[in-house]
Amino acid sequence: MLQIDQLDIYYGMIHALKEVSLEVHEGEIVSLIGANGAGKSTLLKTISGLIKPKKGDIQYLGSSIAGKPAQGIVKVGISHVPEGRRVFANMSVEENLELGAYLRKDREGIRQDFKKVYDLFPRLFERKKQLSGTLSGGEQQMLAIGRAIMAKPKLLLLDEPSMGLAPIIVKSIFEIIEEINKEGTTILLVEQNANIALSVANRAYVLETGHVVLSGAAQEVRESELVKEAYLGGH
Repeated sequence: MLQIDQLDIYYGMIHALKEVSLEVHEGEIVSLIGANGAGKSTLLKTISGLIKPKKGDIQYLGSSIAGKPAQGIVKVGISHVPEGRRVFANMSVEENLELGAYLRKDREGIRQDFKKVYDLFPRLFERKKQLSGTLSGGEQQMLAIGRAIMAKPKLLLLDEPSMGLAPIIVKSIFEIIEEINKEGTTILLVEQNANIALSVANRAYVLETGHVVLSGAAQEVRESELVKEAYLGGH
């Protein structure tokens, strides 16, 4: 579904991603793990059109999307839930969700997807008229995911969904991520919590200082010495 080939990204003089190649097959959850500053968020921003690659290609469903504008990427079926959630704080929960569907014209489909989001996240339904800035961190994360679902993506890019959340909330968010995947959305997940990232994924890639240093089935990656030592605290 998604094929990234020899991608090079620079921030000014900083070489942020170095010849990164990876692929995501339809129906999978693929996790990308690595330390802070490894280039994980940069990769998602490049896929979603926020950063232009210096060289290399990104193929989505057989067509190149490298360097396409962000709204064009949403239109072809890729939604990005950014790090730090980025909800529109002065707008209600419902208005945030409406914005997620801004490129769509199918009224009935939008209505059904509102219902789908509220079924996945009953708490958002309870707070639909509330200003998003007054929600808890966990609720804002739910809203950010819900807003992305309203664009009806085939591929969902999730950037650090567990960041700053209590373990019990993280567990519930990840159960919902698995549910979204079971309902047919392919997921590329960037996550610093390697344990939970590898427990939900089919396959995984490890990114270190802009390079892919390891990839394979999630279970194999979890059992590698590198990952045990660096990311799983030696377990």
